[in-house]
Parts: sequence; C-alpha cells; structure tokens
Amino acid sequence: MSEKLIGSCIFGQSGGPTAVINASAYGVIRAALDAAEITKVYGAAHGIKGVLEDQLYVMDEEDPEELKLLLHTPSSELGSCRYKIADPETDDTDYKRILEIFKKYNVRYFFYNGGNDSMDTCNKISRYMESVGYECRVMGVPKTIDNDLFGTDHCPGFASAAKYIATSCMEINKDARVYDNGMITVVEIMGRHAGWLAASAALATVYGSGPDLIYLPERNFDMNSFLADVDRIYKESGKVFIAVSEGIHYADGSFVSEAKTSSTDGFGHVQLGGLASTLAEIIKQHTGAKVRGIELSLLQRCGAHLASATDVSEAFSAGREAVVQAVSGVTGKMVAFEREYIDGAYHCKMVLLPLSSVANYEKKVPQEWINEEGNGLKREFIDYVLPLIQGEPELPLVDSLPRYARLKKVLAK
Repeated sequence: MSEKLIGSCIFGQSGGPTAVINASAYGVIRAALDAAEITKVYGAAHGIKGVLEDQLYVMDEEDPEELKLLLHTPSSELGSCRYKIADPETDDTDYKRILEIFKKYNVRYFFYNGGNDSMDTCNKISRYMESVGYECRVMGVPKTIDNDLFGTDHCPGFASAAKYIATSCMEINKDARVYDNGMITVVEIMGRHAGWLAASAALATVYGSGPDLIYLPERNFDMNSFLADVDRIYKESGKVFIAVSEGIHYADGSFVSEAKTSSTDGFGHVQLGGLASTLAEIIKQHTGAKVRGIELSLLQRCGAHLASATDVSEAFSAGREAVVQAVSGVTGKMVAFEREYIDGAYHCKMVLLPLSSVANYEKKVPQEWINEEGNGLKREFIDYVLPLIQGEPELPLVDSLPRYARLKKVLAK
C-alpha cells in the first residue's frame, strides 16, 4: 500500500449517543478538512445506513464556527443507527453497495465512531475492501458510555456519564433525606452486561452523599441477600439509597428486571427497563416503607452541561488521531487509550488496536474492585475513574441556555 493516498473520506456515527461523541466527530472532521490528502469530507446520515442509502452530508460546506460547536453539542449530530451488516463471506450485498458508493465519491478513507457493534461493522468493511482490492483506509473511533470496549483503558463518553451519575446521585441523596419519615430510594443506571456506570455512583458515596448499596451485573444478584442489606441499613438509619445496574441478573443468567420487551435492537440485544420500579415494589411489599424508584434513562448519556473537560478533550483527540494515522498509511485499527502517570499526574496516551481484537469483546469491572459482599466498590475503582471526570468545559451559552451546533447538512449529489 502506498503511503500517500488521495481521495475523499466518510465519517459516520453509530450506536447510543453520548455527551462527547460530537467532540470526536469534530476531531475527525477538522483534521480531515485540514489534511492535504483528503479531497472532500462527507458525513454519513445515520451511520452506515447513510452510506447504503447514499445520504451523505458535505462537511466542507459547513460554517467552521458551527463545526467547532460540535465540541459541546450532545448526542449524535449526524444521526446514528443500530444496523447489523452480515459477515461479508456470508452475504456481501451491503458491501457491494458500500463499494459502489465509495467509488462514486472516490472515498479512500472511512472513519466510524461507535462502540462494540460499530467496531464490528468497521472491521467487516475493512476486511471486505481488502478482499476486493479496493484501497481504502478504515479506522475506528471509540465511543460508549458503557466503557466496555475491549483493549482500551476507557472510552470517550464514559467519564461524562460517570460525572453526571455521581452528581445526580449526590443530589438525589440530599433530597431523599429531607423528611423525618422512613424512605428507601432505588436508582436504575444503564449497563446491560458491564457495570461501569452504576459503579460510578460510588463516587457520590466517597464524597459524602451517595448510595448505601450498589449492585453490578459482574456479580450474580441474590434477592434474599439484597433484602437483608436493605433491612439492615433501614433499621440503622430509616433511610436507604440503592444504585442498581439495569443488567443485574440471577445466578441462572435471567435478568432481575421483569420489564423485558419482546423487541431487541438491531444487533439482537434485549432492551431492558423498569428495574427500579420492579425493585421498589418488592422492597415496599417486604418492608412496608415508602419507596421511590428512579430511572436516569437517557439523561445520563446526554448531560453535556455536566461533561468532563478531560472527556471532551480526549474524545476530540481520538477523532483527530484516527485521521492522522490514516493519512500516514494505517488501516484496520481503532484508536485506544492507554493510561500513564507522569510525576504522579494522569496522562492519556493514544495507541492503536487491530479492529479484529476489539469487535464484539466486552470489558467488565474487575472483580477485585467490587467489595466482598457484592454491594459496593473498593478504592481501586475510585482511583481509576476520578482522573477521568476532571474539569468543566467552557460551554457556549445564549441567554444562559446552551448553544448547540446548527449544521446545514447539505446532501452530496
């Protein structure tokens, strides 16, 4: 493969949004616009579906100042999707269409921003382009509030969600202790198989106003032990605050939530919800106490007003690094983070991982970071997450309300 490759690029976003995914978008778009090797920069409408449907936005025609506002605009500004493409060896229909679009626009660089399933899509496209001899450099840019991408110390989006969760739990805890009557509060936090987000509630506890009990899917859930924990704390103080990951499950693997829907997302993952209200009803029947169930839901992934400045900066850098590496000749990789401590201070180093080693693998909270009772976190987790949530970004405001990017989204012809 020649080192200098001239052509256009496509950038796409996929999977669940975050508070900083658009910061990664800006990193890719800004670096691509500045790269001499990249002749045109396209943004795919709704991820890979935009490529398949020939719905591409011309990013070259956007106002540079509006693009810069992507740094602090939550959610996926270009639109996202949950679309699973088949293995190219099994069904190459989608890949033939992607190749057709790539040739139409002379696309020689493809950047895809997402989590586990998105890296799977990225890996499949990279393999197919190589198999048919079409020279196109494919790079993955990490994103997921779940923090479960394999091989990277952490993921863009996680830190801001963790900061939102910790702050919200501190506020909820203060509110739940106002009255002199007994009160039990259950907060449900996202996380299907990995408990990084629910674990973040431990920050609130360490800083004086957080959950008494935290349950993660990394440990099997036992209802009798859970109710015993609740009884013990309620008897001691008359107040109990519980944080639970949506994906907690029994020893047989079945989810505690009784609110599974009959539907799944595009990748076959069961959609969960209603755990807080389910547990609240069980606790109410068991104790007779007043119980409140709270589901943070989408709020935890779109809270840009509580974003971590560290997270914003690292998300932008990941996007930019993907372009820098691609134009230098790299393909089939994902930008990953490696933690360093220099003179005792946290630093984030960018490294590259083969897409094949990342796709469809999940990173979970280490068992040794969970306490022996399985209802809380140890100091090791706090030390891990604390450097990631640091700093408050300078948010652009108009009349004290956030000013988000307003892109023209001119479609390519």
